[in-house]
Order: sequence, then C-alpha cells, then structure tokens
Amino acid sequence: MTEEKQKKPEKREKAKKTTRNTQASDTQASDTQASDTQVGENVVFIGRKPVMNYVLACLTYLNSGSNKIVVKARGRAIPRAVDTIEVLRRSFAKGLQLEGISLSTEEVAREEGQKSRVSAIEISVTKA
Repeated sequence: MTEEKQKKPEKREKAKKTTRNTQASDTQASDTQASDTQVGENVVFIGRKPVMNYVLACLTYLNSGSNKIVVKARGRAIPRAVDTIEVLRRSFAKGLQLEGISLSTEEVAREEGQKSRVSAIEISVTKA
C-alpha cells in the first residue's frame, strides 16, 4: 500500500508540471501576438479579469497621450473585448471612433498535442 500511495503524489506532480507548461505556452502565444502588431501601438489583451480593469487600462493609454488603442481577445474573451470598447465609448471617452474590427482564426496547441482553432478579434479605436 505504501508503494501505491507514493505513486499517487508523483501523478499529481506530473499534472502540475503540465499545467505550468501550458501557462508558459500561453505566455509565449501572447508574446507572438504582441510581435504581430506594429511598434508604437497601444495594445490591450483581454483575458479573464472584469471589464472595468480593461477599461481602466485603455483610459490610461488615452490619458498618456496615445491617439490609438487596439484591443485584442481570443475565444470566450471576445464578448468582454466588445463590452470594454462599448463602456469606454459610451461612458468614459465619448469622442472615440471605431477605426476597424478584424476577425481571424488562430491555431492553438492543446495539452494532448492536438491543434484547435480559436476565434480572435482585434478592435482599433482612435480619438476624434
């Protein structure tokens, strides 16, 4: 029985290691996305945080003198990106204009080694 107990923690450690590896690959994926954008653009990547956090990030860019903001999101975060832009336009920075919306599909490697396709959106907004 002691051998079985010793094997179980090893499996848990392996599971933790794979989780850490996927987090590292997520970071690498966001680095790749950042390099795709032009130098000098202010890009806000949307994730799991509340909408107001991203609105605040956009406002920070606008108040620092930037005229253009690009909001990017993938998968389930796409509605949060749209909400961020709408809250920003309607409540905080009423002079913003949509410059463009770009939709795409990206391939992401899963833990099992399979590739899956994920929708992505890029919303560009400028000061009027």
